Amino acid sequence: MSSNIVFFFPGQGSQSKGMLADLIADEAVVRDTFIQASDILSYDMAALVTEDADGKLDQTEYTQPALLTASTALHRLWTARGGANPAQVAGHSLGEYSALVAAGALDFSDAVALVAFRGQVMSKAVPAGVGKMAAIIGLDDDKVVELCQQASDSETKVWAANLNCPGQLVVAGHTAATERLMVLAKEAGAKRALPLAVSAPSHTPLMQDAANAMAEKLAGITINTPACPVWSNARAMILTASDDIRDALVEQLVSPVRWTETVQQLSQQGVTQAIEMGPGKVLAGLVRRIDKNIQVSSVQTSDLMHKVLGA
Repeated sequence: MSSNIVFFFPGQGSQSKGMLADLIADEAVVRDTFIQASDILSYDMAALVTEDADGKLDQTEYTQPALLTASTALHRLWTARGGANPAQVAGHSLGEYSALVAAGALDFSDAVALVAFRGQVMSKAVPAGVGKMAAIIGLDDDKVVELCQQASDSETKVWAANLNCPGQLVVAGHTAATERLMVLAKEAGAKRALPLAVSAPSHTPLMQDAANAMAEKLAGITINTPACPVWSNARAMILTASDDIRDALVEQLVSPVRWTETVQQLSQQGVTQAIEMGPGKVLAGLVRRIDKNIQVSSVQTSDLMHKVLGA
């Protein structure tokens, strides 16, 4: 059974202590997914997301497998309750791995190990303090890209990293260049220029070492032809060939997340319904600002999922 609904899978920033706690307690398929992840990573994934006693949930190498596990658990519960298969899937940054699992292109066990490794190599790629990320609110994308060029010099550079929605772009790069960019953005009329609590300057050329490590790791992973179209962050297009998917997952680390373009293309295809298959409502908020014609539903609790399935 399939539908014309698109599934969106969130990335870092959607995690929160206690996410899916009720579902882990009450739903065997959710609990089993967390146990599967725990067995692969040799730590208690359910305890990490429900209790987070030692504050690891916001550390990249733990955040990434936690979100992948949560999204996969929700998708498995959706399927177990008779929910339709998606017509297409798209994930924001890390969420692309969850999308590939949902489409049958990546085995969940492989994906959990991959994203844990991805988090580790991203954390190591740039020493603490060298990199910075910031959200720029209230300027056109083109203007922010232009300001990034102005703020960069031969030694320190900053780039557009996440093109999230019109008027909201995340930049990343060397700390000094990113701080110069924030000043220039405010001078150019940005409503806000906010530093983000992320040390790794993701989706920039500074992640090249991490990309090289991921290329090596991905070379040994089986990627199947997906059962439905999967959108690539780096290319803002559908990929179906295994080699293209593998290459795009490497590119993703050093290239911007082209979320605005992806959602705009879905809208142009006539897509009007989507489900945020993961914790939080970050993507629903972004999609609302990109195109109000696409309605995004949340299924992060049993009641919400029941309501969406009923509709």
